Amino acid sequence: MAEKTIAAISTPNAVGGISVIRISGPDAIAAADKVFRPVSGKMLQEHKGYTAAYGTVFDGDEPVDDVVATVFRAPKSYTGEDVVEISCHGGLYVTRRVLMALLKNGVLLAGPGEFTKRAFLNGKLSLTEAEAVADLIQAGGEQSLKSARSAMKGSLYHTISSMKDRLLTVSGHIAAFLDYPEEEIDPVESDEIHTVLQDVTGELSGLLSRFDQGKMIREGIETVILGKPNVGKSTLMNLLAGERKSIVTDIPGTTRDVVEGTVMLDGIVLRLADTAGIRETGDVVEQAGVSLALERLETAQLVLAVFDSSSPLSEEDRMLIEKLRDLPVVAVCNKSDLQQQLDIAELRGFFPHLVEISARDHTGVEALSSAVLDLLSLHDAEASSAMLANLRQFSCAQRAFDLLQETLQTLEMGYTLDAIDVALESAISALLELTGERVSDAVVDQVFSHFCVGK
Repeated sequence: MAEKTIAAISTPNAVGGISVIRISGPDAIAAADKVFRPVSGKMLQEHKGYTAAYGTVFDGDEPVDDVVATVFRAPKSYTGEDVVEISCHGGLYVTRRVLMALLKNGVLLAGPGEFTKRAFLNGKLSLTEAEAVADLIQAGGEQSLKSARSAMKGSLYHTISSMKDRLLTVSGHIAAFLDYPEEEIDPVESDEIHTVLQDVTGELSGLLSRFDQGKMIREGIETVILGKPNVGKSTLMNLLAGERKSIVTDIPGTTRDVVEGTVMLDGIVLRLADTAGIRETGDVVEQAGVSLALERLETAQLVLAVFDSSSPLSEEDRMLIEKLRDLPVVAVCNKSDLQQQLDIAELRGFFPHLVEISARDHTGVEALSSAVLDLLSLHDAEASSAMLANLRQFSCAQRAFDLLQETLQTLEMGYTLDAIDVALESAISALLELTGERVSDAVVDQVFSHFCVGK
């Protein structure tokens, strides 16, 4: 890899003000010089790092576009290699022509995530920091952005490294005591080992328990709006979305299909689905919509169950309540602007998280936001704290946790120090895999296969 020079378009495949083509590798600057003619006459090879030049890109003798070329010299670049970034006009055709000119001069097309992969292999990023780059690009809200930036700054890496270092200290003491008995090394105290193992196990347990919480912050919350017909589900959907996504009428059964949208609620992304009203019906099309609505409950992380404050609980409401038992539900009592006839106390007995709103008058949204955060334990979630970002990291942390539990049991059962050290080294290996300090090529390739080309 280090012998190859690669290039790719690093901006979206769409028309815009500018596009950026990134080149990285040992011949990046020389390759750029083959297609770029600066107005100043000073070749890019003569430029220092972090400097730019204005000129024209040529494909052979044919001018393609007037551009700005920026030089980054190794090792002070994103990839740790020589890098040139060419900023051209943001047309699809012109951008591809610039890239084609480079490919004709011996530069290879980069694969998915290859620039970030090189940054990892060249020691510019840990594996967890590299994975955070993808999360940053995908961030859809304030909290997910904070979480990704925190990981990019090394919050998870430093947390795991601290655990690893404490375990390595204990393991090293055990190894020295066993391997060099003639050196009169202080014996390893079982209380000392036990304390370190318990501390690290507790920290890992905390990381594992926050995984689902972190996943919601990063990826958003699959949310279903459910209720009988004409309680204001579509009005609530439109209120949260800030635009008309669902048709609103006084005719029950207007919504037949699932209407989807993404909204922001107090910095958290909700992936909303407005569904057909839940009721028994002879209308084949409407019944299909009801079935789709109930199917959404199987994957929902949050249910906004909407009830009409201006009427008592009906049989349809009670049927819905039965279907929602043991699910994460916020009961939304809509139409609070009308005379109340709903027994709020009875409904709160089914759903402790309950809010009263008027979707028509745009009141009660703050209370709804607070109830959602409280239900999902996101009120006290600190997006900048260390969090496991994906299943790979979760699996490594879980394996390390299980191995440390085994090590504790081995210690408490009075096994010899060499047996304890074997289990301890396996736990350390799992943590090293998590940070990427000891990881297979196959795992590395899998991680970066999910990146976009150009990053």
